[in-house]
Amino acid sequence: MSLRSKQPRTVQSEDACLRLLFHQPVCCKDKKYYFGLMKIHLYYVYILTNKSNRVLYVGVTSDLQNRVLEHKLKIHKGFTARYGCNKLVYYEEYQWIQDAIAREKQLKAGSRQKKVDLIVAENPSWVDLSADWYD
Repeated sequence: MSLRSKQPRTVQSEDACLRLLFHQPVCCKDKKYYFGLMKIHLYYVYILTNKSNRVLYVGVTSDLQNRVLEHKLKIHKGFTARYGCNKLVYYEEYQWIQDAIAREKQLKAGSRQKKVDLIVAENPSWVDLSADWYD
């Protein structure tokens, strides 16, 4: 068996070659971006509330849809299960986990009013952003 049995990766266009060179997305699948052969993960900081919007919970995850479903089904017996926080009202997306964790800590340390202002700026009616995810 020859060492050259594996064919080198070929690029179909000059544009794709430039995107590889400058580390821009080459192909996308379900919001997971690929740079050459490296898979880029996405991380999320999110805010949940209860039915009456009185309780706020800030969390971080790498799988937002699954994590919100866990909250809705009360899989983990903790704060969100106890206070009924299962309505996703805000989230942010990050490429690096360190940035997501830093942002989560910043939000948790901030006042309730800062969180409310953030939610109202993006989701003024406080609708459940995950309402149609599980049809």
